[in-house]
Amino acid sequence: MEISMIKKSFFLFVLFPTILCAQYTDVINSNRPGRAASAYAVGKNVVQAEIGLMYEQQDNADLNSDSNIFGADYALRYGLFFEELEVIAEGSFITQNILYPDLGIEGTLTNFSRNRVGLKYLVYDPYKNPERSKPNLYSWRANNLFQWKNLIPAISVYGGANFVIGDNPFYPGEPTVSYRGGIQTQSRLSPRFVLISNIAYDRITTDFPEWRYALSLSHAFRDPRWSVFFEGQGISGDRYSDIILRTGVARLISPNFQADFHLGSGFKNDPSRVFVVLGFSYRLDFHKDKLIPINEQQSGMTGKIKKNANKRKSKKPDKK
Repeated sequence: MEISMIKKSFFLFVLFPTILCAQYTDVINSNRPGRAASAYAVGKNVVQAEIGLMYEQQDNADLNSDSNIFGADYALRYGLFFEELEVIAEGSFITQNILYPDLGIEGTLTNFSRNRVGLKYLVYDPYKNPERSKPNLYSWRANNLFQWKNLIPAISVYGGANFVIGDNPFYPGEPTVSYRGGIQTQSRLSPRFVLISNIAYDRITTDFPEWRYALSLSHAFRDPRWSVFFEGQGISGDRYSDIILRTGVARLISPNFQADFHLGSGFKNDPSRVFVVLGFSYRLDFHKDKLIPINEQQSGMTGKIKKNANKRKSKKPDKK
């Protein structure tokens, strides 16, 4: 075996337990860019902010109107009580300037187009099984090729509430509070490819509930600080339905800071949508590893450390 392959295998052996067997990671775990959310939480006692500045152009063929939209996306995430649980507040605050050329009418709408709070809990993590997480120390190729077992995803469940604040022009007549439930999955197809899928039933208890779907594929470059993603999002409801495609890049600036940029468009003409987003993610890391008493640690088949186990054995002369 080549020396370089031995080094790579050793690196995988050391790194895999860190990145695969714990909720918390040494590097920031952001849901940006895009709208598909990871199945994993940020980690206990981690505070994380994710901000995006966006511009969107909308043209509605049915209403014969043109719109320019400026706004900001936000998400505040906190690892609550234990590693698998996360509370998240997220939303979008926008200003939409509308022009009706035929009528010579202009208008401005300003409010939250998205505003909700929820909890996410990881119910299944395939990498908690140490046997599944073991790399092949004899084959770098085996560790980097696609394997069918990699399709088995981590699964989390989400429950939350939407809030309509004041006289919101984007949701006229809706109740102040409605509800949202969903499932989020994440599969590590290979060391460089990650597949995320989301499904949610949104705005429950309103007159216009929606189904929302998202499928996102991320790829890390040879320089792991850079990654690219492709995402498809579907929205199905009586008020609004569309398919939205997004693509963009993310750059890790430091272990706690990430920058990203993405663009996207919709498929419909009522309205047509084209948008660009510049985003940032930053975390305050107050995470502390849980200490396990020495008498609870395993150090062999019996789980006990033998007396004088670290004492050097003396060499005895060979009688022969």
